[in-house]
Amino acid sequence: MSEILAPAGDKNSALAAINNGADAIYIGLKRFSARSSAENFDEENFREIIFLAHAFNVKVYVAMNTLVKESEKADFLSVAVSAWNNGADAIILSDVFLGAFIKKNFPEIELHLSTQAGVCNSAGALFAKKCGFSRVIAARETSFEDIKEIASIIETEVFVQGALCTCFSGQCYFSSFAGGNSGNRGKCKQPCRKRYRIDREDLDDEAYRISLSDLCVGKDIKELENAGVHSFKIEGRMRRPEYVAAAVSYYVNVLKKDTEVGLSALKRTFNRGNYTRGLAFGQDKNFISSSVQGHLGEFFGNIKIENGKNICITDKKAVSGDGFKILRDGKEVCGAVCSGNCKKGVVLSASSRLLNGDKAFITTDIALNEELLKKTKKIPVTVDCRLFTGRVAEIKINGMLFRGKSPLAAAQKQPVDDEYLRKCFAKVDKYPFAVNFGELLTDGVFIPASELNALRREVFAGYFAAISDNCNRQCEASFFFPELKRGINKKTAVISTDLNAVAADIGILKLNDCFEYDNKFTEKFSGEKYLYLPPFLTGKEYEKIKSIAENFDGIYCEGLYGFTLAEQINKPLFAGTGLNIGNSVAVAGCAAKYIALSKELTVIESDEIKTEICFYQGAGNIKLMDLIYCPFGKKCKTCDRRSRYVLTDESGRKFPLRRYKTDECRFEVFNCANLVTSLRNGVLVDCTLEEDVDIVVDSIGDEKKLVDIFRNYTRGHSVQPIK
Repeated sequence: MSEILAPAGDKNSALAAINNGADAIYIGLKRFSARSSAENFDEENFREIIFLAHAFNVKVYVAMNTLVKESEKADFLSVAVSAWNNGADAIILSDVFLGAFIKKNFPEIELHLSTQAGVCNSAGALFAKKCGFSRVIAARETSFEDIKEIASIIETEVFVQGALCTCFSGQCYFSSFAGGNSGNRGKCKQPCRKRYRIDREDLDDEAYRISLSDLCVGKDIKELENAGVHSFKIEGRMRRPEYVAAAVSYYVNVLKKDTEVGLSALKRTFNRGNYTRGLAFGQDKNFISSSVQGHLGEFFGNIKIENGKNICITDKKAVSGDGFKILRDGKEVCGAVCSGNCKKGVVLSASSRLLNGDKAFITTDIALNEELLKKTKKIPVTVDCRLFTGRVAEIKINGMLFRGKSPLAAAQKQPVDDEYLRKCFAKVDKYPFAVNFGELLTDGVFIPASELNALRREVFAGYFAAISDNCNRQCEASFFFPELKRGINKKTAVISTDLNAVAADIGILKLNDCFEYDNKFTEKFSGEKYLYLPPFLTGKEYEKIKSIAENFDGIYCEGLYGFTLAEQINKPLFAGTGLNIGNSVAVAGCAAKYIALSKELTVIESDEIKTEICFYQGAGNIKLMDLIYCPFGKKCKTCDRRSRYVLTDESGRKFPLRRYKTDECRFEVFNCANLVTSLRNGVLVDCTLEEDVDIVVDSIGDEKKLVDIFRNYTRGHSVQPIK
């Protein structure tokens, strides 16, 4: 049976999800949450929500999907075990190797692999299953065909509603390097939602060039259900309870009643870009929201200026204080507020001068928000009473028997009757019960009101405890961490689009077209030759890459699918920086010949976990994002098909934008400044954008020379820890 999974950034959102019919909710704790700006839950609130959710047969998943450093691993595992012991139905992790470690030590703990881990094809799903995960949350970029294949291997969860990350899941470093706040640590500052220009015709004016519309698959959820998807996820732990209520209600209607009733309410609570169906069904014209950033709402009417008043022409009603967004020629002009109604529509008060023909979108519907949060779910309970002289009271709640402590005495004046019992047990105190009555049998006993009330409280508390009971087998949070085999790595590895001019121990060839290999790119290179594989490949592309990989000594892969591929073609694996390996458990558990540690570690942090097979990126280009879509709107017929562009932000910073090809065009965004450190040993150097690779490689370890080469440079996270 399929599951509607709702976000709960706080208690009120959790209640909104439960009351509107969610089958499960996912929440974050105060630590290790990929949404650290959400209110999240402390242990007391967490336990309260667990009990309430379980009473309604709603599951609770705890998201702990952040990059975990060496200094945090023990705390991370303790928090995960504590969450399980407190009743969590599953723990959501992005570190697949920490997950494997948990599963080995505590096999009873249910693990879901986060979308941050980037499972996008069946090979990644197979590896997740091998590591002990019972469910994968597919990368948002995963094609429908691959979703279907993944669902045949392992229980699968997909996003159906909410914000889309512009970068491939779990490998965005834009906020980290451009602003010092790591998205992989739950502190993303969303630089992708800012204005940029691209040095290409029709794109060289500032707009939201890489800001994506919100996802809304709508009735296409039926196709996903037929493909075998188990869980349908609504994004939004940072959003308000009314949004959660609207989104859950909408998908309950679509999935269970085959109707799109509620779409208007969903648009009014949050709608960025008038929605896209997402990449599972192919990039559509609404995919990028270049003109409007933030909540667009629902179209309400056109503006007409009459007697100096801004009249929104519409047959709809609004109330004073309702909020609006005004668009002119498709672009945001200002906000407005309803100041009253008139014969032709609604009178708006705006912060800027409006013009005839401007379009008004309602973004805050006060009456709707109140209505959405009114719904309260109740648990039907039937109360049966048997009260007889000389015997203890017997109360049944839905057939569950509870007994009083002392035999009852005969009444002298006021015997207990039906009305007395109904009045008492109609009081449900704090419990979400809807009371019905069955047999109420008594032979004229007397019970003081205080005693009957105390009995009722005890009975209701006992029944609630029984239906919300934590059935998880308790685990003792004690760990024996693996010992790393220390050693000094004296090798240098270089990523380049041509290895002939590279003098390094390991050359990693990064093809501009992943399926067009010619040995002319490697014929003069004498070191170990590895083929660079991007974080995302479809299942079809995965099969095509195998024959090319046979020409190399091994593969360098940014995605989990690389572990399966390396095994299938019997080649060694170089685990890429995109896997975000940041602790000794992950290093020990990573069955790769070489490991590139996370770009978000300092040199000191990397030294804590380095072995003779570990590399640290110490120089060169810094890849910030992989775009698994066309930022030019897939206008292939008029495309200039250049390999390089520049993404320029509002401050004038220039971020190189590189096109590469698989079966389709994809893009990489690089940092505006190149990386410089003094590291000499165990260094990974990214020269994807460099023409004079030999000069860069000859300068490794010499900061002054590297500064002279790059001019625009940064030390990245090599010195300053990320937040």
